[in-house]
Amino acid sequence: MTVWDDLVGQDRVQEQLAAAAKDADALVTAVSEGEPLDQGSKMTHAWLFTGPPGSGRSTAARAFAAALQCTSPDRALGGAPGCGFCDGCHTSLIGTHADVEVIRTDLLSIGVKETRDLVRRAQLSPAVGRWQIIVLEDADRLTEGAGNVLLKAVEEPAPRTVWMLCAPSLEDVLPTIRSRCRHLTLSTPPVEAVADVLIRRDGIDPERAHAAARATQGHIGRARRLATDERARARRAAVLKVPLRVADVGGCLKAAQELIDTSTEDAKQLAEEVDVKETEDLKAALGGVAGGRMPRGTAGAMKELEDKQKRRKTRTQRDSLDLALTELTGFYRDVLALQLGSKLAIANTDVQDSLDRVAESSTPAQTLRRIESVIACREAMDRNVAPLLAVEAMTMALRAG
Repeated sequence: MTVWDDLVGQDRVQEQLAAAAKDADALVTAVSEGEPLDQGSKMTHAWLFTGPPGSGRSTAARAFAAALQCTSPDRALGGAPGCGFCDGCHTSLIGTHADVEVIRTDLLSIGVKETRDLVRRAQLSPAVGRWQIIVLEDADRLTEGAGNVLLKAVEEPAPRTVWMLCAPSLEDVLPTIRSRCRHLTLSTPPVEAVADVLIRRDGIDPERAHAAARATQGHIGRARRLATDERARARRAAVLKVPLRVADVGGCLKAAQELIDTSTEDAKQLAEEVDVKETEDLKAALGGVAGGRMPRGTAGAMKELEDKQKRRKTRTQRDSLDLALTELTGFYRDVLALQLGSKLAIANTDVQDSLDRVAESSTPAQTLRRIESVIACREAMDRNVAPLLAVEAMTMALRAG
Protein backbone atom coordinates (compact mmCIF):
# COMPACT_ATOMS: atom_id res chain seq x y z
CA MET A 1 0.00 0.00 0.00
CA THR A 2 1.54 3.28 -1.11
CA VAL A 3 0.47 6.79 -0.12
CA TRP A 4 -1.25 7.15 -3.52
CA ASP A 5 -3.75 4.31 -3.06
CA ASP A 6 -6.59 6.59 -1.94
CA LEU A 7 -6.07 9.01 -4.84
CA VAL A 8 -8.89 7.68 -7.03
CA GLY A 9 -8.91 8.17 -10.80
CA GLN A 10 -6.12 10.78 -10.89
CA ASP A 11 -3.33 8.94 -12.70
CA ARG A 12 -1.85 12.03 -14.36
CA VAL A 13 -1.76 14.03 -11.12
CA GLN A 14 -0.27 11.06 -9.29
CA GLU A 15 2.54 10.81 -11.83
CA GLN A 16 3.35 14.51 -11.47
CA LEU A 17 3.38 14.38 -7.69
CA ALA A 18 5.44 11.20 -7.59
CA ALA A 19 8.04 12.79 -9.89
CA ALA A 20 8.14 15.93 -7.74
CA ALA A 21 8.53 13.84 -4.56
CA LYS A 22 11.46 11.99 -6.11
CA ASP A 23 13.13 15.27 -7.08
CA ALA A 24 12.43 16.65 -3.59
CA ASP A 25 14.14 13.64 -2.05
CA ALA A 26 17.18 14.18 -4.28
CA LEU A 27 17.16 17.89 -3.42
CA VAL A 28 17.25 17.26 0.34
CA THR A 29 20.02 14.71 -0.13
CA ALA A 30 22.03 17.13 -2.27
CA VAL A 31 21.72 19.92 0.30
CA SER A 32 22.76 17.66 3.18
CA GLU A 33 25.81 16.47 1.24
CA GLY A 34 26.76 19.92 -0.08
CA GLU A 35 26.16 19.02 -3.72
CA PRO A 36 24.86 21.47 -6.37
CA LEU A 37 21.06 21.62 -6.85
CA ASP A 38 19.33 20.33 -9.98
CA GLN A 39 17.90 23.41 -11.72
CA GLY A 40 15.45 21.23 -13.67
CA SER A 41 13.78 19.87 -10.55
CA LYS A 42 10.03 19.21 -10.69
CA MET A 43 9.78 20.21 -7.02
CA THR A 44 8.64 23.68 -5.99
CA HIS A 45 7.68 25.42 -2.75
CA ALA A 46 3.98 26.16 -3.42
CA TRP A 47 1.25 23.98 -4.94
CA LEU A 48 -2.38 24.66 -5.78
CA PHE A 49 -4.75 21.69 -6.08
CA THR A 50 -8.05 22.47 -7.79
CA GLY A 51 -10.96 20.31 -8.84
CA PRO A 52 -14.69 19.80 -8.28
CA PRO A 53 -15.99 18.73 -4.85
CA GLY A 54 -15.21 15.09 -4.19
CA SER A 55 -12.33 14.90 -6.66
CA GLY A 56 -9.82 14.33 -3.84
CA ARG A 57 -7.95 17.65 -3.61
CA SER A 58 -7.07 17.26 0.08
CA THR A 59 -6.36 13.54 -0.40
CA ALA A 60 -3.80 14.39 -3.10
CA ALA A 61 -2.19 17.05 -0.88
CA ARG A 62 -1.94 14.69 2.09
CA ALA A 63 -0.48 11.92 -0.05
CA PHE A 64 2.10 14.32 -1.48
CA ALA A 65 2.98 15.52 2.02
CA ALA A 66 3.50 11.91 3.11
CA ALA A 67 5.71 11.21 0.08
CA LEU A 68 7.86 14.26 0.90
CA GLN A 69 8.32 13.03 4.47
CA CYS A 70 8.99 9.41 3.45
CA THR A 71 11.99 7.85 5.24
CA SER A 72 11.88 4.41 3.63
CA PRO A 73 15.38 2.90 3.22
CA ASP A 74 14.31 1.73 -0.25
CA ARG A 75 14.85 5.29 -1.50
CA ALA A 76 18.60 4.77 -1.35
CA LEU A 77 18.18 1.81 -3.70
CA GLY A 78 16.20 3.79 -6.25
CA GLY A 79 12.75 3.25 -4.75
CA ALA A 80 10.13 5.98 -5.10
CA PRO A 81 9.23 8.02 -1.99
CA GLY A 82 5.76 7.34 -0.59
CA CYS A 83 5.99 3.73 0.58
CA GLY A 84 3.04 4.16 2.95
CA PHE A 85 4.63 2.09 5.72
CA CYS A 86 7.49 4.11 7.19
CA ASP A 87 7.02 6.43 10.15
CA GLY A 88 7.14 9.54 7.96
CA CYS A 89 4.40 8.30 5.62
CA HIS A 90 2.20 6.84 8.35
CA THR A 91 2.22 9.85 10.68
CA SER A 92 1.67 12.25 7.77
CA LEU A 93 -1.39 10.34 6.58
CA ILE A 94 -3.01 10.04 10.01
CA GLY A 95 -2.27 13.66 10.93
CA THR A 96 0.29 13.28 13.73
CA HIS A 97 3.53 14.27 11.96
CA ALA A 98 5.21 17.17 13.75
CA ASP A 99 6.10 18.92 10.49
CA VAL A 100 2.82 18.49 8.59
CA GLU A 101 0.14 21.03 9.51
CA VAL A 102 -3.28 20.38 7.94
CA ILE A 103 -5.67 23.32 8.17
CA ARG A 104 -9.38 22.95 7.51
CA THR A 105 -12.16 25.15 8.76
CA ASP A 106 -15.69 24.42 9.87
CA LEU A 107 -16.41 28.16 9.87
CA LEU A 108 -17.53 30.42 7.05
CA SER A 109 -14.06 31.86 6.43
CA ILE A 110 -10.39 31.86 7.44
CA GLY A 111 -9.36 35.19 8.89
CA VAL A 112 -6.19 37.23 9.25
CA LYS A 113 -5.38 36.01 12.76
CA GLU A 114 -5.40 32.33 11.81
CA THR A 115 -3.38 33.02 8.68
CA ARG A 116 -0.70 34.94 10.60
CA ASP A 117 -0.33 31.93 12.90
CA LEU A 118 0.21 29.75 9.83
CA VAL A 119 2.80 32.12 8.38
CA ARG A 120 4.73 32.07 11.65
CA ARG A 121 4.61 28.27 11.63
CA ALA A 122 5.88 28.20 8.04
CA GLN A 123 9.04 30.10 9.00
CA LEU A 124 10.21 27.30 11.30
CA SER A 125 12.71 24.69 10.23
CA PRO A 126 11.51 21.07 10.17
CA ALA A 127 11.62 19.56 13.65
CA VAL A 128 11.89 15.86 12.78
CA GLY A 129 10.97 15.57 9.10
CA ARG A 130 12.53 16.49 5.79
CA TRP A 131 10.18 19.41 5.07
CA GLN A 132 7.92 21.84 6.91
CA ILE A 133 4.56 21.35 5.15
CA ILE A 134 1.39 23.45 5.42
CA VAL A 135 -1.74 21.95 3.83
CA LEU A 136 -4.55 24.52 3.56
CA GLU A 137 -7.62 22.51 2.59
CA ASP A 138 -9.99 25.49 2.32
CA ALA A 139 -7.90 28.11 0.55
CA ASP A 140 -11.09 29.38 -1.12
CA ARG A 141 -12.35 30.49 2.31
CA LEU A 142 -9.50 32.92 2.95
CA THR A 143 -10.74 36.46 3.41
CA GLU A 144 -9.11 39.13 1.27
CA GLY A 145 -7.01 40.31 4.20
CA ALA A 146 -5.96 36.74 5.01
CA GLY A 147 -4.98 36.20 1.37
CA ASN A 148 -2.74 39.25 1.47
CA VAL A 149 -1.08 37.95 4.64
CA LEU A 150 -0.48 34.59 2.98
CA LEU A 151 0.92 36.15 -0.21
CA LYS A 152 4.24 37.21 1.30
CA ALA A 153 4.84 33.76 2.81
CA VAL A 154 4.11 32.00 -0.48
CA GLU A 155 6.22 34.51 -2.41
CA GLU A 156 9.29 34.20 -0.15
CA PRO A 157 9.06 30.88 1.72
CA ALA A 158 11.60 29.44 4.12
CA PRO A 159 14.10 27.10 2.40
CA ARG A 160 12.48 23.84 3.57
CA THR A 161 8.83 24.92 3.66
CA VAL A 162 6.15 23.68 1.23
CA TRP A 163 2.69 25.22 0.90
CA MET A 164 -0.19 23.10 -0.45
CA LEU A 165 -3.41 25.01 -1.13
CA CYS A 166 -6.69 23.34 -2.09
CA ALA A 167 -9.61 25.11 -3.76
CA PRO A 168 -12.46 24.25 -6.16
CA SER A 169 -11.09 26.43 -8.97
CA LEU A 170 -8.38 28.95 -9.83
CA GLU A 171 -10.89 31.79 -9.56
CA ASP A 172 -11.38 30.99 -5.85
CA VAL A 173 -7.79 32.04 -5.07
CA LEU A 174 -6.26 35.50 -5.33
CA PRO A 175 -4.46 35.94 -8.70
CA THR A 176 -1.30 37.04 -6.89
CA ILE A 177 -1.23 33.78 -4.92
CA ARG A 178 -2.13 31.38 -7.71
CA SER A 179 0.53 32.91 -9.98
CA ARG A 180 3.17 31.81 -7.47
CA CYS A 181 1.94 28.22 -7.18
CA ARG A 182 2.32 25.17 -9.40
CA HIS A 183 -1.20 24.27 -10.44
CA LEU A 184 -2.62 20.72 -10.54
CA THR A 185 -6.19 20.10 -11.73
CA LEU A 186 -8.07 17.04 -10.49
CA SER A 187 -11.13 15.66 -12.27
CA THR A 188 -14.22 13.90 -10.96
CA PRO A 189 -13.23 10.24 -10.57
CA PRO A 190 -15.17 7.55 -12.49
CA VAL A 191 -18.12 5.98 -10.69
CA GLU A 192 -16.57 2.51 -10.94
CA ALA A 193 -13.32 3.71 -9.36
CA VAL A 194 -15.21 5.24 -6.42
CA ALA A 195 -17.23 2.07 -5.91
CA ASP A 196 -14.04 0.01 -6.00
CA VAL A 197 -12.36 2.06 -3.26
CA LEU A 198 -15.49 1.84 -1.07
CA ILE A 199 -15.46 -1.93 -1.41
CA ARG A 200 -11.71 -2.36 -1.04
CA ARG A 201 -10.95 0.13 1.72
CA ASP A 202 -14.20 0.45 3.65
CA GLY A 203 -15.56 -3.08 3.26
CA ILE A 204 -18.91 -1.85 1.94
CA ASP A 205 -21.27 -4.27 0.22
CA PRO A 206 -20.65 -4.08 -3.57
CA GLU A 207 -24.27 -3.38 -4.47
CA ARG A 208 -24.57 -0.56 -1.95
CA ALA A 209 -21.14 0.82 -2.92
CA HIS A 210 -22.08 1.01 -6.60
CA ALA A 211 -25.46 2.59 -5.78
CA ALA A 212 -23.81 5.26 -3.58
CA ALA A 213 -21.08 6.01 -6.13
CA ARG A 214 -23.65 6.32 -8.91
CA ALA A 215 -26.00 8.52 -6.85
CA THR A 216 -23.20 10.95 -5.91
CA GLN A 217 -21.65 10.94 -9.40
CA GLY A 218 -18.12 10.18 -8.23
CA HIS A 219 -17.97 12.31 -5.06
CA ILE A 220 -15.87 10.08 -2.81
CA GLY A 221 -16.76 11.63 0.56
CA ARG A 222 -20.50 11.84 -0.13
CA ALA A 223 -20.54 8.30 -1.53
CA ARG A 224 -18.92 6.92 1.63
CA ARG A 225 -21.38 8.77 3.85
CA LEU A 226 -24.37 7.68 1.77
CA ALA A 227 -23.23 4.06 1.91
CA THR A 228 -22.60 4.02 5.66
CA ASP A 229 -25.08 6.51 7.19
CA GLU A 230 -28.78 5.68 7.33
CA ARG A 231 -29.63 9.29 8.17
CA ALA A 232 -27.90 10.48 5.00
CA ARG A 233 -29.95 8.04 2.92
CA ALA A 234 -33.19 9.15 4.57
CA ARG A 235 -32.35 12.83 4.02
CA ARG A 236 -31.54 12.23 0.36
CA ALA A 237 -34.79 10.32 -0.15
CA ALA A 238 -36.72 13.27 1.29
CA VAL A 239 -34.94 15.75 -0.99
CA LEU A 240 -35.69 13.71 -4.12
CA LYS A 241 -39.43 13.85 -3.31
CA VAL A 242 -39.45 17.66 -3.60
CA PRO A 243 -40.08 17.76 -7.40
CA LEU A 244 -43.35 15.89 -6.86
CA ARG A 245 -44.46 18.09 -3.97
CA VAL A 246 -44.47 21.49 -5.66
CA ALA A 247 -47.78 21.12 -7.48
CA ASP A 248 -49.36 24.01 -5.51
CA VAL A 249 -48.24 27.02 -3.48
CA GLY A 250 -48.85 25.26 -0.17
CA GLY A 251 -46.69 22.33 -1.23
CA CYS A 252 -43.91 24.70 -2.32
CA LEU A 253 -43.82 26.50 1.03
CA LYS A 254 -44.01 23.26 3.01
CA ALA A 255 -41.20 21.66 1.00
CA ALA A 256 -39.03 24.76 1.49
CA GLN A 257 -39.60 24.75 5.24
CA GLU A 258 -38.76 21.06 5.49
CA LEU A 259 -35.49 21.56 3.61
CA ILE A 260 -34.54 24.32 6.05
CA ASP A 261 -35.62 22.24 9.06
CA THR A 262 -33.51 19.29 7.88
CA SER A 263 -30.38 21.42 7.47
CA THR A 264 -31.00 23.01 10.87
CA GLU A 265 -31.33 19.57 12.45
CA ASP A 266 -28.02 18.49 10.88
CA ALA A 267 -26.32 21.54 12.39
CA LYS A 268 -27.94 20.85 15.75
CA GLN A 269 -26.73 17.24 15.78
CA LEU A 270 -23.17 18.32 15.06
CA ALA A 271 -23.38 20.92 17.82
CA GLU A 272 -24.54 18.30 20.31
CA GLU A 273 -21.60 16.09 19.37
CA VAL A 274 -18.90 18.78 19.44
CA ASP A 275 -19.97 21.91 21.32
CA VAL A 276 -20.55 20.32 24.73
CA LYS A 277 -17.13 18.66 24.79
CA GLU A 278 -15.41 21.85 23.58
CA THR A 279 -17.12 23.90 26.27
CA GLU A 280 -16.30 21.45 29.05
CA ASP A 281 -12.66 21.19 27.93
CA LEU A 282 -12.28 24.97 27.90
CA LYS A 283 -13.88 25.32 31.33
CA ALA A 284 -11.48 22.72 32.72
CA ALA A 285 -8.49 24.47 31.11
CA LEU A 286 -9.57 27.79 32.63
CA GLY A 287 -9.89 26.29 36.11
CA GLY A 288 -13.66 26.01 36.23
CA VAL A 289 -15.42 23.56 38.55
CA ALA A 290 -18.36 21.46 37.37
CA GLY A 291 -21.56 23.16 38.49
CA GLY A 292 -19.67 26.15 39.92
CA ARG A 293 -18.89 29.66 38.76
CA MET A 294 -16.07 30.33 36.35
CA PRO A 295 -12.97 32.15 37.64
CA ARG A 296 -12.81 35.90 37.13
CA GLY A 297 -11.39 37.04 33.80
CA THR A 298 -12.49 34.00 31.78
CA ALA A 299 -15.68 35.47 30.30
CA GLY A 300 -13.87 36.70 27.18
CA ALA A 301 -12.53 33.24 26.33
CA MET A 302 -15.95 31.66 26.84
CA LYS A 303 -17.58 34.32 24.65
CA GLU A 304 -15.01 33.72 21.89
CA LEU A 305 -15.79 29.98 21.95
CA GLU A 306 -19.54 30.65 21.80
CA ASP A 307 -19.06 32.92 18.76
CA LYS A 308 -16.96 30.26 17.04
CA GLN A 309 -19.60 27.61 17.70
CA LYS A 310 -22.32 29.87 16.34
CA ARG A 311 -20.37 30.50 13.12
CA ARG A 312 -19.70 26.77 12.77
CA LYS A 313 -23.41 26.03 13.16
CA THR A 314 -24.21 28.51 10.38
CA ARG A 315 -21.60 26.93 8.11
CA THR A 316 -22.92 23.42 8.83
CA GLN A 317 -26.49 24.46 8.08
CA ARG A 318 -25.46 26.06 4.79
CA ASP A 319 -23.36 23.07 3.77
CA SER A 320 -26.23 20.69 4.50
CA LEU A 321 -28.64 22.83 2.50
CA ASP A 322 -26.16 23.15 -0.35
CA LEU A 323 -25.85 19.36 -0.47
CA ALA A 324 -29.64 19.07 -0.75
CA LEU A 325 -29.63 21.55 -3.65
CA THR A 326 -26.84 19.59 -5.35
CA GLU A 327 -28.94 16.43 -5.13
CA LEU A 328 -31.94 18.32 -6.50
CA THR A 329 -29.84 19.49 -9.45
CA GLY A 330 -28.83 15.87 -10.07
CA PHE A 331 -32.50 14.85 -10.15
CA TYR A 332 -33.36 17.39 -12.85
CA ARG A 333 -30.20 16.49 -14.75
CA ASP A 334 -31.53 12.93 -14.97
CA VAL A 335 -34.93 14.24 -16.05
CA LEU A 336 -33.31 16.23 -18.84
CA ALA A 337 -31.32 13.18 -19.96
CA LEU A 338 -34.55 11.17 -20.24
CA GLN A 339 -36.36 13.95 -22.12
CA LEU A 340 -33.55 14.31 -24.66
CA GLY A 341 -33.02 10.57 -25.05
CA SER A 342 -29.40 10.96 -23.95
CA LYS A 343 -27.18 7.94 -23.39
CA LEU A 344 -25.85 9.61 -20.24
CA ALA A 345 -26.01 7.25 -17.28
CA ILE A 346 -28.88 7.96 -14.87
CA ALA A 347 -27.60 8.70 -11.36
CA ASN A 348 -30.83 8.41 -9.36
CA THR A 349 -32.04 5.02 -10.57
CA ASP A 350 -33.62 4.34 -7.17
CA VAL A 351 -36.30 6.98 -7.96
CA GLN A 352 -36.80 6.04 -11.60
CA ASP A 353 -40.61 6.29 -11.30
CA SER A 354 -40.37 9.91 -10.12
CA LEU A 355 -37.94 10.75 -12.90
CA ASP A 356 -40.30 9.29 -15.50
CA ARG A 357 -43.31 11.19 -14.12
CA VAL A 358 -41.56 14.55 -14.14
CA ALA A 359 -39.99 13.89 -17.57
CA GLU A 360 -43.35 13.03 -19.12
CA SER A 361 -45.21 15.97 -17.58
CA SER A 362 -42.74 18.72 -18.59
CA THR A 363 -40.53 19.89 -21.44
CA PRO A 364 -36.73 20.12 -21.66
CA ALA A 365 -37.03 23.93 -21.56
CA GLN A 366 -38.92 23.73 -18.26
CA THR A 367 -36.33 21.35 -16.86
CA LEU A 368 -33.52 23.73 -17.78
CA ARG A 369 -35.34 26.60 -16.07
CA ARG A 370 -35.75 24.46 -12.97
CA ILE A 371 -32.04 23.66 -12.90
CA GLU A 372 -31.33 27.38 -13.26
CA SER A 373 -33.63 28.13 -10.31
CA VAL A 374 -31.69 25.70 -8.09
CA ILE A 375 -28.40 27.30 -9.16
CA ALA A 376 -29.88 30.75 -8.47
CA CYS A 377 -30.83 29.61 -4.96
CA ARG A 378 -27.27 28.51 -4.25
CA GLU A 379 -25.93 31.84 -5.53
CA ALA A 380 -28.44 33.75 -3.39
CA MET A 381 -27.24 31.98 -0.24
CA ASP A 382 -23.64 32.79 -1.17
CA ARG A 383 -24.76 36.44 -1.06
CA ASN A 384 -26.16 35.83 2.46
CA VAL A 385 -29.83 35.95 1.46
CA ALA A 386 -31.99 34.45 4.23
CA PRO A 387 -32.04 30.69 3.49
CA LEU A 388 -35.80 30.27 3.88
CA LEU A 389 -36.56 33.13 1.47
CA ALA A 390 -34.08 31.74 -1.09
CA VAL A 391 -35.48 28.21 -0.89
CA GLU A 392 -39.10 29.41 -1.04
CA ALA A 393 -38.30 31.39 -4.19
CA MET A 394 -36.69 28.27 -5.65
CA THR A 395 -39.61 25.95 -4.93
CA MET A 396 -42.04 28.46 -6.45
CA ALA A 397 -39.84 28.56 -9.54
CA LEU A 398 -39.81 24.74 -9.66
CA ARG A 399 -43.62 24.81 -9.66
CA ALA A 400 -43.75 27.38 -12.48
CA GLY A 401 -41.28 25.43 -14.60
